[in-house]
Amino acid sequence: MTSRKEDTRGKEPIPDIVVDPSTKKKYRKGKFLGKGGFARCYELTDMETNEIFAGKIVSKSLLTKPHQRDKMSQEIDIHRKVSHRHIVGFHGFFEDNDNVYILLELCRRRSLMELHKRRRAITEPECRYFVRQVVLACDYLHKNNIIHRDLKLGNLFLNDDMEIKIGDFGLATRVSFNGERKRTMCGTPNYIAPEVLAKKGHSFEVDSWSLGCIVYTLLLGKPPFETSCLKDTYTRIKMNEYHLPSTRVSPSARCLIKRLLQATPASRPNMTQILEHDFLTSGFLPAGLPTSCLTMAPRFDMLKQADTSRKPLLELNEMTSSRMPSAVKKDQVDAKSDMAAARPDLKRADSSEPTDYYLSDIYSQLTTVNDARPSERPAISDDDIEDPASMPVYWVSKWVDYSDKYGLGYQLCDNSVGVLFNDTTRLLLTRNGDNIQYIERDGSEHFHSLKIFPETLTKKITLLKYFRNYMSEHLLKAGANVVPRDGEEMTRLPFLRTWFRTRSAMVLHLSNGTLQINFFQDHTKIIVCPLMGAVTYIDEKRDFRTYRLKLIEKYGCSKELASRLRYARTMVERLTSSKSGSGRVKSAAPATTS
Repeated sequence: MTSRKEDTRGKEPIPDIVVDPSTKKKYRKGKFLGKGGFARCYELTDMETNEIFAGKIVSKSLLTKPHQRDKMSQEIDIHRKVSHRHIVGFHGFFEDNDNVYILLELCRRRSLMELHKRRRAITEPECRYFVRQVVLACDYLHKNNIIHRDLKLGNLFLNDDMEIKIGDFGLATRVSFNGERKRTMCGTPNYIAPEVLAKKGHSFEVDSWSLGCIVYTLLLGKPPFETSCLKDTYTRIKMNEYHLPSTRVSPSARCLIKRLLQATPASRPNMTQILEHDFLTSGFLPAGLPTSCLTMAPRFDMLKQADTSRKPLLELNEMTSSRMPSAVKKDQVDAKSDMAAARPDLKRADSSEPTDYYLSDIYSQLTTVNDARPSERPAISDDDIEDPASMPVYWVSKWVDYSDKYGLGYQLCDNSVGVLFNDTTRLLLTRNGDNIQYIERDGSEHFHSLKIFPETLTKKITLLKYFRNYMSEHLLKAGANVVPRDGEEMTRLPFLRTWFRTRSAMVLHLSNGTLQINFFQDHTKIIVCPLMGAVTYIDEKRDFRTYRLKLIEKYGCSKELASRLRYARTMVERLTSSKSGSGRVKSAAPATTS
């Protein structure tokens, strides 16, 4: 048995009830949100008002040196004095004998880093939507003489409304006088400006450079200067060596990236100028985005109603932010999402998806983690391997097996409903109960509404309603009404690609790569996400915990989780070897599970 010597600083237990010594306010510690740098983050609920904050908690054992305390004080001082719609809200701070606690706005949709990992490259309208909000926040900061200095995907958080919130002011600094140049070497490797590396002094222009790296990464799927070696990355930054494909992004996006990634700081546009750039003013700008875009590219078929290359931006926004009118012509409603194919700014820069829907990636990841024999090295604590940011966006919350006649009906965690029919076509109804997504055998997609659809889909929509009502009446409690918001009409859902049942479990594989296994005996579940390299374990008490597979490989895990990971690998082998890709055990009557 090998022993491990761990650095335990900052790992002291945080009490379940945290008390502000000065105000005597009490906060209940909730979900673990993640860790990074010196901090651990938990949900903290004000026990008097029930308001929930993201509690950034830093152990004083990590702040023993003067420069560490000064850095913490500066972060608090800068963040507490800023207020903007697209900056993470600051709600106070306090300390006790062991920790410093910072109360921040809770951004439940995590950050653009998780979106990037799941999607790789995104569409230009999405990029335009996110980047404009970042620029608005940076313009506010710069006009208040603040340089963020650490703009990156991981510091661009998302709230429930899919709005950007810039966070983490740990490297931010104030400019004391006009023309002041900062000398501190700081930043994140893929986003550091050349003048920072050269130690020539830097100012507001470093945020413009980082923004250029962000735009490039969102549209092309990887950072412009990234290499496998940090030294080589820095060399490429200093030499301004990056490749910008001419066919994968629109001319206005190329122009903006080139202007932002100018080697000479003075040649870069400031935030006010960026807001006026063609990329942000002339293309389609969504009024909002659906949460589904965290894992699936949005649908843009509704733009077929207008010539988007000629309609002014304001008119387009008014058109797309409203609900689809009931008088829309049938040929418009039946249209495929061909607008995205026709226009480079409406399609993903990297739209290639593996034909096996990431099954080979899942198998490789599960093989590696199982070969490490994780149950023989139980993790020191869940914090060692847990990564809540990697929690899946969608999973199957309920299902009904009526495959002896029609197919498998299921509900996703957001209350949307789908059916995988026996003829291998698929039908999905979004959570607002209005938008329909129909996938043919060849994978082509069509979008309709529940009120207007082709007569050929009448029977299947009737069956979908049957499945929805059955699950609602027999499996679900009455849920709150979903309030439609801007962008919901662009929702595209991952569909159930294949499934089968064994004596022990139900195996479900979604089109976004997610593999879910529901175990019958104890009602536990695991959800493997290959793009995040993570597994979510739902135990008998329905508690969710998401773990990074690489960290399980390194630190180990419980025997219960390890046995389920072994089973999952066997099920992936079965999925891979299945010629039809949709083996299933039929039942004579509706079979259900929760």
